[in-house]
Amino acid sequence: MAEQLILEHLPFIRVLPDWAQELSYKYCSKTANLYIIHGNIRDYLPHKMHEGEFMFVKIQNYISEVLFGNRDVIIYYDRSSGVTFCEQEMKGTYIQELRSLYGNIPASDFVSKNPLTSFHYLEKFFYNNVKFNYRIVLIIDYADTLIPNTDFSHYSDEDRFCLVTIHRWATDPVFNKHDISVILLTENLADLSLKIVRAPSTVKVNIPMPDEAVREKFFEYLENQGKLLLESRLTSKKMAHITGGLNLVNIHQLAAESYQENRKITLNYLRMKKKQIIESEAIGLMEFIESEHGLSMVSGHSFVKKRFKNAARAIRQGRLDVLPMGYLIAGPVGTGKTFMVTAFAGEIGIPIVRFRNFRSKWQGVTEANLEKLLNILKAMAPVGVMIDEADAFLGTRHQEGDSGTSNRIFAQIASFMGNTEYRGKIIWFLITCRPDLLPIDLKRQGRAEEHLALFYPEDFKEKQDLFETLVRKLKFKIQKVDIVELFKKYEFDFSGADLESILIRAKFNAAMHDHMIITEKDLEEAIRDFVPPSYPHEIELQNLVAVLECTSRQMIPQRFQDLDRQKIISDIKTLKALLGERELQ
Repeated sequence: MAEQLILEHLPFIRVLPDWAQELSYKYCSKTANLYIIHGNIRDYLPHKMHEGEFMFVKIQNYISEVLFGNRDVIIYYDRSSGVTFCEQEMKGTYIQELRSLYGNIPASDFVSKNPLTSFHYLEKFFYNNVKFNYRIVLIIDYADTLIPNTDFSHYSDEDRFCLVTIHRWATDPVFNKHDISVILLTENLADLSLKIVRAPSTVKVNIPMPDEAVREKFFEYLENQGKLLLESRLTSKKMAHITGGLNLVNIHQLAAESYQENRKITLNYLRMKKKQIIESEAIGLMEFIESEHGLSMVSGHSFVKKRFKNAARAIRQGRLDVLPMGYLIAGPVGTGKTFMVTAFAGEIGIPIVRFRNFRSKWQGVTEANLEKLLNILKAMAPVGVMIDEADAFLGTRHQEGDSGTSNRIFAQIASFMGNTEYRGKIIWFLITCRPDLLPIDLKRQGRAEEHLALFYPEDFKEKQDLFETLVRKLKFKIQKVDIVELFKKYEFDFSGADLESILIRAKFNAAMHDHMIITEKDLEEAIRDFVPPSYPHEIELQNLVAVLECTSRQMIPQRFQDLDRQKIISDIKTLKALLGERELQ
């Protein structure tokens, strides 16, 4: 029987996507009868009919018609629709068999929306199938509403019934012997009960977001249908390249809107819609970082800028294989770490996103949110991911108090960051002023490989460059002034954030004096009045841990270059003791 099924599948296995081939092989092996299909399941799925010809169908139709088109009975179930069938004839077979067992019970009971009722009759139909040997597939959509990933004590009686029933079906040899398969559909694997997901008898298959080749075929399909309006410089190939991160439903919506409005899709319109759609798909858990500036707007930090410019050059040349998996960017507060990354985004022309808080107090929701975010990243590649305050945001392997959720999240992120399949495709930027608090698991080679550090300006030349850069960035009009003399007159250490605050105060002074251009008097008044925040121990600690993290001597300020490493570690321990922190391990 198994050999016959393999032969039946071979003619179309050659044109199936990888995930569908995997499902077909597992099905033909007859080693399991419970399958979980997760990921991009709410999308159109391409199926190649003939050379150069594709059709695009929904997941239920794809599974039932393309993968299991030769089954005798294909049944669907979800809480909203109850029990439905691929074809009316299959419904007739189902009702007829149950009527032979239960007499004149209303047919509506057999197709009830209530899982307690429906699963009872489905199971009777399955076991009665032993004498008829129908080949049956049951497709349960929104499976997470039946067997959610939550503590078993929170399960209702109905949830427990569904969990036990599905688990029993998964391990029943009658199902394998008589070709009865159950397929669970869910967007996120983390939404389902771990008892089912981790069961050795369960086969899990992920449907990825469409790659560039599939998107190009879909654009060609829309163009052939006369439903794609593009400006002259855009082609299906270019559209496919730009729309990474969108699924085919998103693309169809975008094309339909422009078609209905009789407006051609432009490059700017496409980028705007892509940003809106992806942020919407991420349900507010991710945001795009947009930058008007390139690295030319960054003052000082010449070594770090050179590293980023070389990386940008490699990206433009398509040499993604030489890029680091990620960057650790350290340095005291106010040195422009976040601005440096956004400027790099403006330099390279690929999107950079920032995670918002994806953690939830509800069990299973945090893992599901992260799974969704990571799937979006894979589809958007190449993409940069900026994690600000990474030491607090990412946590460690050893956090307590949340039933192990933080530990699992940390392990999931660490594993994803270390996947070399995404080298140059997903670039991580871990930003922190306390790299010593970031677990070594994330800082090691193969994850955040390149360690860069930013420091306050050291001499008057660097301070002057910073001043002039900030004036350009803020687009302030200012009288010609000898800023070096002012810095000498009111000498104190300041960060880029401090100097930006001084310039904004100077503009406020100019406004109060009823003139548009900032004068030397306005500026001197602001500098004289400015009192930098007083937390010297914290700043010195942030400086020293950044120095310790540097992987190149050229990044280290002159005053730290001659310090012995053991001296730095000793000073860090002293400062931590003063601040009431634990010593460096």
